[in-house]
Amino acid sequence: MNLALWIAAGLLAVVALSGGFTKMFVSTEKLAASPGGGWTGDIGAGFVKTLGALEFLAAVGLVLPAVLGIVPVLVPVTALCWILLMIGAAITHGRRGESAFVVVNLVYLAVAAFIAWGRFGLWSFTG
Repeated sequence: MNLALWIAAGLLAVVALSGGFTKMFVSTEKLAASPGGGWTGDIGAGFVKTLGALEFLAAVGLVLPAVLGIVPVLVPVTALCWILLMIGAAITHGRRGESAFVVVNLVYLAVAAFIAWGRFGLWSFTG
């Protein structure tokens, strides 16, 4: 189970890193033209960049605390924060009628819930 939790955290970190990088360094006009990115045209560029920074921090928080052994409880805390982010993303895509992206958000949410459950539970780094 520990290996499964590490794999899930690593995969979710890659997703968060790529999403964060895209939101921070790709223009909102280009994002708005991409599939599933239409929502970025409806809000300010600063908000998109902030979401990108949060996703980047999530990528770091899902892996680095456990790897370094410094406050590893931040891994499941980050997973809980990711769940909140995915709830917002699913609501946003749902309001726009983008059901395929809602499903993707719910899958990411489920992976984060698995990480939070496992790392707060029997497979925590402290036990």
